[in-house]
Amino acid sequence: MKDENGIVLDFLKRGHAAQMRSHPIAQVLGEEYLNILEVVPRDDISLKPQDPVYIGEGKRDAVKSIIGRVQANKLTATAQSELPFAIEKIIDKNEKKYVDFFNTSGAVTTRQHQLELLPSIGKKHMWELLDERKKKPFESFEDIKTRVPLVPNPKKAVIKRITEELEGDTKWHLFTHPPRAEREY
Repeated sequence: MKDENGIVLDFLKRGHAAQMRSHPIAQVLGEEYLNILEVVPRDDISLKPQDPVYIGEGKRDAVKSIIGRVQANKLTATAQSELPFAIEKIIDKNEKKYVDFFNTSGAVTTRQHQLELLPSIGKKHMWELLDERKKKPFESFEDIKTRVPLVPNPKKAVIKRITEELEGDTKWHLFTHPPRAEREY
């Protein structure tokens, strides 16, 4: 699953300190599949956190090459601090996709529902969400908050869940793909 577009999390003008040859590197979060990548920017290109970049197969304006995937624990401190903001930007851009999760989620096991895997959502909130979506599908995060007012902020719950998945702190992956070997992309 390869991303076409990404959001810059950090730009290292001289690369990593441990690199044999010094060259710029950017850490990027893919917008579609939420892959964390390290890329080599084109010569004389300087990137800033939260900049959008094209990382697909065609002609890339800002990116020379993709080094590969990296684990969240290999992100720089700046990239780690930018990660939740990049995730929020992606969710805002694709709100319908993430709201549809609330409309279509199902059981993970006979005893647990996907909604319960979101932070702060237990059985009671899960049943309220399921009852409400039977009446009519949710249209936005605001619609969820209005129709099920006691449920904690659904957008923040999704952001936190995606962050947990990227950090590898979860058994089940709702929004990301399980981590593969680094550098494989």
